Amino acid sequence: MAFAAAAVIVPVGVLFFISGLVTNAIQATCYVVIRPFSKSTYRRINRLFAELLWLELVWLIDWWAGVKVQLYTDPETFKLMGKEHALLISNHRSDIDWVVGWVLAQGFVTAVNHMRSFVPAIYEVTVAIPKSSPAPTMLRIFKGQPSVVHIHLKRHMMKDLPENDDDIAQWCRDVFVAKDKLLDKHIAEDSFGEEQLQNIGRPVKSLVVVVSWACLLIVGAIKLFQSSALLSSWKGITVSATLLAVITILMQILINFTQSERSTPAKVAPAKRQNGKKVVVENGQ
Repeated sequence: MAFAAAAVIVPVGVLFFISGLVTNAIQATCYVVIRPFSKSTYRRINRLFAELLWLELVWLIDWWAGVKVQLYTDPETFKLMGKEHALLISNHRSDIDWVVGWVLAQGFVTAVNHMRSFVPAIYEVTVAIPKSSPAPTMLRIFKGQPSVVHIHLKRHMMKDLPENDDDIAQWCRDVFVAKDKLLDKHIAEDSFGEEQLQNIGRPVKSLVVVVSWACLLIVGAIKLFQSSALLSSWKGITVSATLLAVITILMQILINFTQSERSTPAKVAPAKRQNGKKVVVENGQ
């Protein structure tokens, strides 16, 4: 690990680790105290605190590394973003597009059957990196090195999906075949079409959340050091150094697991016919 990245990983790791512990403790308390009486209230509170954690990652990408996200979608879809429940399906082509999320065919079928009654839309997301920009790996992000990401977003109505499980799975496979063609077009033109480019800016909420967490942790650390002899003995120094080392190792493991070259994405082969039925082969099986 490069020294510059390590210098960032340690404080960011401490921020993520401690804020995560605090958030999980509050969520556990709410589970015991609130959920038995009101599941809806518990879900709202749980969603709020989960968002506080995810916004730290958004800050890391948007504000620390300065990754520029260019969104390509139609005006109607752009207006509905963030205002409705939606199921996301995305390709996996770089180290960080797992943030958006992706669904294999069987998992997609299960998700649709579970969400059909209360989720009105499916957002089909296609992520690509322009030729002029390096891929935004987690290591580059921790180093504060900017990149450019192109995201194409297409909205499908959940009610328009077929009812049969096999037909839903085939719909999902057809979507990914169309994604491959869209990516080929992006490789040729280095864009998803300037007429669909929307200005999304950088969300201020993530910056406010991280600054607030940082202030709370700094004040808490100062109070802890003032009221204890943690750093006044070799035992306390050893414990502190061990904790920082563990956090650094965990962050390095996170970086390694998010590297796309370590993943084995499913490959969709051309459809074959057996006994008059269409069969799609995945991963050569």
